[in-house]
Amino acid sequence: MGQEVRITLRLPSDLHEWLVVEAKSARRSLNSEILHRLESTRDDASDSDQSS
Repeated sequence: MGQEVRITLRLPSDLHEWLVVEAKSARRSLNSEILHRLESTRDDASDSDQSS
């Protein structure tokens, strides 16, 4: 993964609450849930770019 960078992220409260619920149901931390979703989206985008 390389170096880590810290950021401050502002989210609407309803999105934050939804992410917290999703993270708990997947037994992940909030940070891990956000990373998981971003990496999945990146992988999906990469797959669709290669098939074009």
